[in-house]
Amino acid sequence: MNNGGSVTGKISSDTGFLPLLVMGEITGAHGLEGNIKVRSFARAPDLFAPGSRVFVSSGTRADAQPFVIDHCVSYKKGLLMRLAGIKDRDMADALMGKQILVPRSRLPEPEENTWYWEDLYGLTVTDGVSGDLGTIDTIFSTGAHDILVVKNKDRELLIPMHRQFVMSVDIENARVVTRLPEGYDTGL
Repeated sequence: MNNGGSVTGKISSDTGFLPLLVMGEITGAHGLEGNIKVRSFARAPDLFAPGSRVFVSSGTRADAQPFVIDHCVSYKKGLLMRLAGIKDRDMADALMGKQILVPRSRLPEPEENTWYWEDLYGLTVTDGVSGDLGTIDTIFSTGAHDILVVKNKDRELLIPMHRQFVMSVDIENARVVTRLPEGYDTGL
């Protein structure tokens, strides 16, 4: 149900604000010439094509810096990438742990019954039996499916993003309707 990515922020542009999605993480440097290793969250193979513009951020809205991709190839379980202006290993090492973001406008619309994580953050989660459970604060993937982290008051609920538990997602009305298993302790 995930199309990957989460929002980190918006970058000011000539046309207002440019929404960005996290589509990768820099996991290290490779070689001496400024190449970086990237764990990609993207499903669109052309997202990191040479000549494409990406942003690199430590996770804050204010620090995202634009870069152009000079080179990108598959490497082990990720990507090997060179960004324009990153000329040596020291510069590449300084990027380790940072996120790679792309403008939302470059991504395809999600397929039916899939959503970008960004679109789910802040939605109210309601259960047919327990009522309002809280809002979606975080999402993470287990490999089998995504997990919604729903916060209510001082408690977090973990809800699998699976059709057995999630009955509907209504982005326009900011609501997710669930059917939790009998005996699930919501703390309400």
